[in-house]
Amino acid sequence: MKRNILITSLVFFITQIVQAQTTDYRVVFDLTSKDSLDHKAVIRWLSEISGSAANAKLEVVMYGQGVNMVVKGRSPVEEAVTRLVSNKNISFKVCAIALKNQNIIESQLIPGVTIVPDGIYELITKQREGWGYIKAVH
Repeated sequence: MKRNILITSLVFFITQIVQAQTTDYRVVFDLTSKDSLDHKAVIRWLSEISGSAANAKLEVVMYGQGVNMVVKGRSPVEEAVTRLVSNKNISFKVCAIALKNQNIIESQLIPGVTIVPDGIYELITKQREGWGYIKAVH
């Protein structure tokens, strides 16, 4: 009897471990800072996560001064963004309101960056869909 309980417990435990490892890994990063340390931190996190969990879905939402991360010639991480945007599981989304407020047009953005109508609404939508949320600050 004890043996049956032990075997049943082990099977249940192993099933839980396997299920936990196959659960969707989805994270949305909230970036409002123009601080290059914050931009570099986001790039580091994206690189580390995508390197260890290739199927992870990652999204960076920029609004406020965070839009500078994806403006050609202004971004301290332009080369890294250009490299990461080619990964189908990583997206960079910038708020149209912030772009308008800062007089930035689409052609000034790093190719592959997507414009969303409202950055905050994008974050809320992702959270409602079950995505993890990380505020990018150092």
